[in-house]
Amino acid sequence: MKPSRPHFPRIPRIAYEGTRSANPLAFRHYNPDEIIDGRTMSDHLRFSIAYWHAFRGVGADPFGPGTIRRPWEKGTDPVSIAKVRMDAAFEFFQKIRAPFWCFHDRDIAPEGRTLAESNRHLDQIVAHAKSLQKATSVKLLWGTANLFSHPRYMCGASTNPDAHVFAYAAAQVKKALDVTKQLGGENYVFWGGREGYETLLNTNLKREQDHLAAFLHLAVDYAKSIGFKGQFLIEPKPKEPTKHQYDFDVASGIAFLRTYGLEKHFKFNIETNHATLAGHTFEHEIEVAAAQKMLGSIDANTGDLLLGWDTDQFNTNVKELTLAMVSILRAGGLGTGGFNFDAKLRRPSIDPADLFHAHIGGMDAYALAFKLARRILAEGKFETFVAERYASFDAGYGRAIEKRRTNFRELNKLVLTKLGEPKPRSGRQEYLENLLNTYLHG
Repeated sequence: MKPSRPHFPRIPRIAYEGTRSANPLAFRHYNPDEIIDGRTMSDHLRFSIAYWHAFRGVGADPFGPGTIRRPWEKGTDPVSIAKVRMDAAFEFFQKIRAPFWCFHDRDIAPEGRTLAESNRHLDQIVAHAKSLQKATSVKLLWGTANLFSHPRYMCGASTNPDAHVFAYAAAQVKKALDVTKQLGGENYVFWGGREGYETLLNTNLKREQDHLAAFLHLAVDYAKSIGFKGQFLIEPKPKEPTKHQYDFDVASGIAFLRTYGLEKHFKFNIETNHATLAGHTFEHEIEVAAAQKMLGSIDANTGDLLLGWDTDQFNTNVKELTLAMVSILRAGGLGTGGFNFDAKLRRPSIDPADLFHAHIGGMDAYALAFKLARRILAEGKFETFVAERYASFDAGYGRAIEKRRTNFRELNKLVLTKLGEPKPRSGRQEYLENLLNTYLHG
């Protein structure tokens, strides 16, 4: 294909220069070509760029319009603009050295006056994306459908009280699955931004949850019919834009999937900011998913704990990321998932270079956390401590409890005749926090 003119002419391909580098446009920790256990760091981390924030975000907020003006956003034909925008995006993907990207259908192609027109627009842009993927070797981590922005979805998509809206959403997801497969997407995400309610005064909660489950079953059936082999992912969030979202957190998501017989088809795409909005830590949500072998992928961002909404900031908190990475590596990694930078520039960050600085910071933070987590797990100090703390369940009556080979009568007799009063043992939290700091700060 004919290359387009450069959209970031003053910014070179970002190189790894090591921790001594003072170059703000260089990686200090992320060395994509470094071989670790027979795989490159790029293969381990599988970084992805979120198209909606990086190339559709304009810096708007509820109190004012967008502040970011990009030179490629010019013209009168929305499809032509979308193609040039995608050229700019793939140039960025290459220069930032991200092996993957993610999108919503309406991020990449303009919505038409009818579904048929929207599909035609999407087909044109997907054909362009496919040629760019081939030319650059950048791959699609996951695709999804935007079932929350258009006014038709103001009361939800699959949970909408109007069956017409349910049918429209099904048609839109059908097309999104088609193009995700066409682009070789390795996963498909369901984020139910408006799958919830504002008030129970006008809501049949049971019926809406039944409809949501029916929708997901239909998606599973359709994916099988077209031969889509990618992993389905649920992205939990407790609220915003709805007051209460049905997939509140990982635990409620697991309960929902098991209630409706969907647990074999879905894993979880966990977002840091959504975890904290639900009152959890990032690593808590990872551990809950991993415990049930349902950890799928990560939306890599963070929120401002002083604010009560989804701020989608780039996460440079190495301590938080190290704890999360320990949990991820201990669970065996993310499989076909990856670390997708679902994060946006702050409203005053309007220069094209800011887009690079933001992603460099996020990628370096995750790479450093990855290295620290590997060292923590290799040395095994925390693992040994935890194993010793639960050692009473490794043999004898403790083992019988875990294997469900005892009962209340036997345990009652054991306590009365032999064990007596338990002796408290320190959890040594402060010691462990200090130990963690020796890895983080030396």
